[in-house]
Amino acid sequence: MKFRILVLLSLLTVVPSLASAAPGFAALTVEPTGSGGETYSVTLQVLAFMTALSLLPAALMMMTSFVRILIVLGILRQALGTQSSPSNQVLIGLALFLSLFVMMPVFDTIYDDAVGPYLEEQIPADVALQKAAKPLRGFMLAQTRDEDLMLFSDISRSGDFETPDDVPFTLLMPAFVTSELKTAFQIGFLVLIPFLVIDLVVATLLMSMGMMMLSPMIISLPFKIMLFVLIDGWSLIMGTLAASFVV
Repeated sequence: MKFRILVLLSLLTVVPSLASAAPGFAALTVEPTGSGGETYSVTLQVLAFMTALSLLPAALMMMTSFVRILIVLGILRQALGTQSSPSNQVLIGLALFLSLFVMMPVFDTIYDDAVGPYLEEQIPADVALQKAAKPLRGFMLAQTRDEDLMLFSDISRSGDFETPDDVPFTLLMPAFVTSELKTAFQIGFLVLIPFLVIDLVVATLLMSMGMMMLSPMIISLPFKIMLFVLIDGWSLIMGTLAASFVV
């Protein structure tokens, strides 16, 4: 009973303060500008920024070089036959930092044209968003095949586009991801072939020797690792992946 009385007294003291503070929520405002646009209060901008952060992992995978790099590294591990070495955490870390290396010119342009002026309050948020989308769109268009763009254009019945700027993001993103998957599997196929040849040779030798009960993977694994180390495979893979992005 005493606990209920304390809760009731607490509510009676808090509710009037909330009621008096209600008119003070002027931070959630949208004000028109002289040029016909609108400016949002800091609170709304922070809310929009925090919402955008929740979509950052999806944007990282669908709008950068991350997908291509991660798939090629996964196929490489499968070709080596090392199962869980390197681990998933290592592969994701390699793909993340190599993606940052590849995307750094795009990120620098976004910061110089959009983020920096916005932080210095030289441009509003909507203009900064438009300026930030332009270099990212250019990168995605450079990696997207024309046939993939035409495929999704036909599906959405959008028709032909006169300039690259006319391609909407809703059409560009699936076309870009489709192109990245194609390119990743093409590179992965070229990586897989030499290791597949080693597996075939070892399996043929074991069968000719009558050692059919011995798994060829046990014998071929050291040879594949030795070949990969001798040709400096990690440098070749990383260099090839970084050079495969044409901007």
